Amino acid sequence: MRHAKAQPFEAEPPGPPRTNAVVVVLAFAGIVVALMQTLVIPLIPQLPRLLSASPSDATWAITATLLAGAVATPVMGRLGDMYGKRLMLLISLTLLVAGSTVAALSDSLAPMVVGRALQGLAAGVIPLGISIMRDELPAERLGSATALMSASLGVGGALGLPAAAFLAERTDWHVLFWTAAGFGAVAAVLVLTLVPESSVRSGGRFDLVGAAGLSAALVCLLLAISQGAGWGWTSGRTIGLFAVSVVVLLLWGWWELRTRQPLVDLRATARRQVLLTNLASAVFGFAMFAMSLVLPQLLQLPEATGYGLGQSMLVAGLVMGPSGLVMMAMAPLSARISRARGPKTTLMVGAVVVAAGYGLGTALMSAIWQLVLVSAVIGAGIGLAYGAMPALIMAAVPLSETAAANSLNTLMRSIGTSISSAVSGAILAQLTMSLGPVIVPSQNGFRVVLALGAVMALIALVIMSFIPGRRPAASAGTTRTAVPAPAKEPSAG
Repeated sequence: MRHAKAQPFEAEPPGPPRTNAVVVVLAFAGIVVALMQTLVIPLIPQLPRLLSASPSDATWAITATLLAGAVATPVMGRLGDMYGKRLMLLISLTLLVAGSTVAALSDSLAPMVVGRALQGLAAGVIPLGISIMRDELPAERLGSATALMSASLGVGGALGLPAAAFLAERTDWHVLFWTAAGFGAVAAVLVLTLVPESSVRSGGRFDLVGAAGLSAALVCLLLAISQGAGWGWTSGRTIGLFAVSVVVLLLWGWWELRTRQPLVDLRATARRQVLLTNLASAVFGFAMFAMSLVLPQLLQLPEATGYGLGQSMLVAGLVMGPSGLVMMAMAPLSARISRARGPKTTLMVGAVVVAAGYGLGTALMSAIWQLVLVSAVIGAGIGLAYGAMPALIMAAVPLSETAAANSLNTLMRSIGTSISSAVSGAILAQLTMSLGPVIVPSQNGFRVVLALGAVMALIALVIMSFIPGRRPAASAGTTRTAVPAPAKEPSAG
């Protein structure tokens, strides 16, 4: 019935209904979630004044989103496999709208932290979207569609920065959150009307103990990483949180290996292809985020420093914007390389391009056009690599575990970016210069962070070289994503 209806709209004959609409809607939902994370950046220096809070307390408006996202990503992935990915996607978008509304209505710290935490609970949208694509799209469309969906995180982040800066400079700051709520509501309506619910389900009981254990470990780990600089890296609180996270992770792993229906199938995760892809994703996440920390600061520091360009936040956002467009443009190329040479090759090419972009950055940082070039080159590498990661993961896990596996991969990237933020911040805090009474990061500090980004991209390249050299996009990936066969499995349970 639905196939007949889709014929006038579909250029490619056989395949699920409304294929193009599904791809566009899911990619839009991913971009909306990335926009939510970016919208608050222009407000960071002003948050203490806006919320009548101390600078250290105001950072919880950022930390709350990070912690909530880390907890929600694996949990929503597993629930999506069990009860329906579209359902969990709608719940995630509803939480995003609710959180944005709470933040838009807030004028003090407590409701802002609650709103930002609710926004963070939508972090599972991108892995859920990729998993829906695997269930619903014909094999020939899957590569380019998942590449676009995976790149949407970077696309939304890059495009959201100039939009957020424009709104922050010209309107009341609450408008930023009302905008996020509006986009989230539109995305939810589009998903509800155009995205079908997959019949691919794993069933079973939800692993509450595993979810609580992983959540506790992640909260301790990311809290120590994000607050360590303020508390002191050798303080009892920081070291204690790191120690607790290690102990809880070990206990969690012991539990997951012994329970019949674990939150994360550690045996599947330990497969060479999955393990190395996740490890490379964490390292690559570190490399990716260094650009976001360095380029805006270089653009906005006063010209009196000798290397700052003295630009506004809006100009800084516009300079970063092209990298998002380049990421989107790389999605079809990423899929094409993966079809011809395998996702492993695509991932390695992406790492080389990112390393080259950071290499350029260490030399080219004295003009706006140079930073546009650097961000575009790095964006191209990110677009290539992020399109290949889901293909490698999905080729190595059962169809019924797609959402959980993709969620874990997304979580690994997030951990990498969190560590990148902490390490880069520590470097820039140590390598400084005086500008009158103000202490600012030195040019050498920025160069060290950019060089570190290049090194981490090359380390990721080395890790990727050990991934099995199969061609899942053309072979295993195709058979696993064929819709007719797996559709019969879940109907039994």
